[in-house]
Amino acid sequence: MTKLGWIRLGIIAACVGLLELACRMAWIKKATMIPPSEMAQSLWRLLIVGKLNADIASTLGNVGIAFLLCVSAGFALGVVVHSLPRLRRVLDPLLATWYAVPFFVFYPIFIVIFGLNRLPIIVIGFLFGVVAMIVNTLNGLDRIPQVLLKTARLHRMSPLAVALKIKLPSALPYLFTGVKLSVAYSFIGVIASEFILSGGGLGYSIAYAYNNFDNRTMYALMLFILLLVGTINAVLHVWEQRLIVKRGGR
Repeated sequence: MTKLGWIRLGIIAACVGLLELACRMAWIKKATMIPPSEMAQSLWRLLIVGKLNADIASTLGNVGIAFLLCVSAGFALGVVVHSLPRLRRVLDPLLATWYAVPFFVFYPIFIVIFGLNRLPIIVIGFLFGVVAMIVNTLNGLDRIPQVLLKTARLHRMSPLAVALKIKLPSALPYLFTGVKLSVAYSFIGVIASEFILSGGGLGYSIAYAYNNFDNRTMYALMLFILLLVGTINAVLHVWEQRLIVKRGGR
């Protein structure tokens, strides 16, 4: 681990330690929050007995489908929009204000279109994440050095070779940023939908625990989501750094 990584880990550990102390010293009332150690214990017990299995499978399934749709559709749409400057000028204001749109108000319409099942939740997760991938695809394609494209034309490289050997490697850091944001936004969209609108999944279980004053279960589930998303992003970050090193970057 790098020095910066150890510093980040130290900051997180210090924050968790301070929160533990605040809860133990009753600076934060137990009715409001339980200590992080008790959250971990509650989460371990829930995992051991298998109480979360169905909810975890439901949420991860929805997030996985939404994420794959975000990355594939977002990349394809980004390439298309980048190749059509007039269309991009029309869409730029919409992309810039996309996250001001309250997607949850469209849930009744999605139910009419897709039915009372998991599809409306997946669609909301997709809508949250797809624009992050589109914007980062556009940013990556914008920053391809023109000298490389001129060199490719000079050597009469095929469009496929240009895409695989020049455009994709040059845009890769921005594409990875889009992938990481798509993961986070897909989780936000799906879990928020389950919290408000669903009858199952981790979001629903958190809302149920909250309404029944079951702080141990509620905070255990929140801890699970934080650990899961943090682990996924950490793995993607390590993968990204290794690819950059292979390309000769720093």
